[in-house]
Amino acid sequence: MIKLTKLKQLREQKGLSQEKFARIADVSNNTVVNIESSKQTNPTIETVSKIAKALEVKIEELFSE
Repeated sequence: MIKLTKLKQLREQKGLSQEKFARIADVSNNTVVNIESSKQTNPTIETVSKIAKALEVKIEELFSE
């Protein structure tokens, strides 16, 4: 499970809105909103990979405290 606060923290550090981040990551805005609000707790590996790439972090960093 992605640490939801970590995703939001990394996104905000880059100064990105949820909408802009979703476009960069090539995922739907709903996906970003749902992950950050705990409605989606098990995204696909493809989604996680896109998120990590857009944030310029290793996938493992999304799971760390």
